[in-house]
Amino acid sequence: MREKNYSGILLFLIGVLSLSSAWSQTYAKHGMVVSDNQIASQIGIDILKKGGNAIDATVATALALAVVHPQAGNIGGGGFIVFMDAESETTTIDFREKAPLLATPEMFLDAAGNLIEGSNHKGLKSVGVPGTVAGLYMAHQKYGLLPWKKLVKPAIDLAKKGVVLSYTLASHARNIQSGSSPEFMKNYYTDAKGKLLRYGDVWVQNELANTLKQIKKHGKDGFYNGKVAKEIVDYMTKNGGLIRLEDLKNYTAIERKPLKGTYNGYDIYSMPPPSSGGVALIEMMNLMEQANLDSVPFNSTEYVHLVAETMRRAFADRAEHLGDPDFNPNLPIDWLTSKNFAKERYGNIDFTKASVSDSTKFGQLYDGSNTTHLSVIDKNYNAVSLTYTLEDSYGSEMGSPKLGFIFNNEMGDFNPQPGLTDRQGLIGSDPNLIRPEKRMLSSMTPTIVAKNGRPYLVIGSPGGRTIINTVFQTVLNVLEYGMPIKNAIETMKIHHQWLPDELVYEKDLLSPDTQKSLEKMGHKTRDVKNLGRLMGIMYDPERNIYIGVSDSSSPDGASVGY
Repeated sequence: MREKNYSGILLFLIGVLSLSSAWSQTYAKHGMVVSDNQIASQIGIDILKKGGNAIDATVATALALAVVHPQAGNIGGGGFIVFMDAESETTTIDFREKAPLLATPEMFLDAAGNLIEGSNHKGLKSVGVPGTVAGLYMAHQKYGLLPWKKLVKPAIDLAKKGVVLSYTLASHARNIQSGSSPEFMKNYYTDAKGKLLRYGDVWVQNELANTLKQIKKHGKDGFYNGKVAKEIVDYMTKNGGLIRLEDLKNYTAIERKPLKGTYNGYDIYSMPPPSSGGVALIEMMNLMEQANLDSVPFNSTEYVHLVAETMRRAFADRAEHLGDPDFNPNLPIDWLTSKNFAKERYGNIDFTKASVSDSTKFGQLYDGSNTTHLSVIDKNYNAVSLTYTLEDSYGSEMGSPKLGFIFNNEMGDFNPQPGLTDRQGLIGSDPNLIRPEKRMLSSMTPTIVAKNGRPYLVIGSPGGRTIINTVFQTVLNVLEYGMPIKNAIETMKIHHQWLPDELVYEKDLLSPDTQKSLEKMGHKTRDVKNLGRLMGIMYDPERNIYIGVSDSSSPDGASVGY
């Protein structure tokens, strides 16, 4: 049987299918894929229909997103997978980026020892050793069913034959052209003659297709060895980057034991360090389990205050304690995620006023923003929650024109100035200082909630440090308040990250009276358009169906099932 050629449907999929409601619920009996792009989700479903499992569909979807959602979908970044198999065994794969061997703790400081503003987020020194290809390849080799080449081919077809430029990407192209982006990005959304593409034009990415062909043919080695690796290093060397061949050859993804928490009879599985998401999520769920929520009206002043204070404490603990476990062998994970610790933390919440986030005290009182997430489940209840990122939107905005993909700027997730923690949110604690081959701390929170041994909720989000809190509130909405997944995702979210000491809320979704009451309690408030961009699947055991929802804030996002 011939593999499906996706080029025949590409001329209308992004443009026409985006007319469907991005956040309507999708129902399915056999499998579901929810991602930031309709085409990528459909590719994942097609893999399931061909006999692939959830891991196979995840790999194909993630590689497709590198073509159609390049602001975050990637082969130049890294991320995390949480996987629950059909036997209810759960594991995780850590493919977070690493610091190059040439990196040092003071690499972003001036002669006086002060941070050079923006240096840890811009330029090739901000690029960590990419992990995405290694992570996807490990997941496939250990748990996939279909041949690797079949999973990479759809992404190659997309890149080679071209996709119709969506309204969202066309807007990005215009903004990039009018801004101060590096030359690589200025030429990114252009045709063979260098002309800027517009909405509805067919966008061909031949260089990316050639890179993907190497990955298809050679697997992990197609990226970390051979001609692709050589070109990465040549580009880095000529343009001031730090990554060398030894960095690429040494890179490995790591399978880690998941963190497990419980909430009112549900099992919560999430990512351990170097992601901080799982620790903070479980700590906050434990704190909320201490509260009598029946007496606290949802989204009332009392409720928002309680949630904000819970977040404040978890982020203080994150800042003080967490980092790469391979460089910090004594991380207090069991303590931070214990029920007894939650009792201590809950006991010092003042329900009449806001706590003070003191940068000198960390947890004694109680502390990049473009990522993408996909959720997948198959007919046998294998479930995958994957979050991966370039850090900022389009990462470093740099890449070799010969390779066609964008490098991350993840070095900015390390603590850049040793010993300095300030009220503006700069953290200088030791566990997350830069060290060669160290993985930077992350906020990604891919999560699977299980009920009676089967996946019940598969969820995750982009959003930098806000990821933790948007996932937390969504899980709480489902487990505590019994919300349908669409409501849980769309309901108003808030964010507090200890430092800077401010309560962020979604504009027009928080009552003005509540906002004023919170300020009277001592909260400094600030509104934003939206928090997070959640992609979720819920399993309804009574009807034996999957319900998929793509956040309405994702213009090209889609849940696709069969």
